[in-house]
Amino acid sequence: MKKEIKNTSKLSPSTNKPSFSSNKQSPSANKSKKAVALKQVQTGRVYVTATFNNTLITLTDLKGDTLAWASSGSSGFKGARRATPFAAITAIETVSAKAKLHGVTGVEVYIKGPGPGRDASIRGLRSAGLNILMIADVTPVPYNGPRAKKKRRV
Repeated sequence: MKKEIKNTSKLSPSTNKPSFSSNKQSPSANKSKKAVALKQVQTGRVYVTATFNNTLITLTDLKGDTLAWASSGSSGFKGARRATPFAAITAIETVSAKAKLHGVTGVEVYIKGPGPGRDASIRGLRSAGLNILMIADVTPVPYNGPRAKKKRRV
């Protein structure tokens, strides 16, 4: 009977030389990343979704491509504090700072929902120095409401 001796050293497939694992990064990882040119837009649209639990803010260009977004939760608020006007103002300040990097000076505001961040978000946009061109309430309203109660039998 022949005994087979297994080679336990790790050989790289291309060179058949032992490869030693090290913590060095690949040469391509040493290259610095190129700075991404920000899209410059003069006017944009701000979509505010004010729910009872959170306030979501999205900044888009006129075509609808998202430039920046923030929410009360992403601003660092947890639990019931997300549903406060102050949390909405903090999220608006985050979005407006990103908007100024994109060169946005005027915005159209579309508000949806019944939450407490509705009015606060408009105040926050005004105080951030953005020119509000239009405010529209796009809250969906049902045509015929919820299903009616069953008819009373006497």
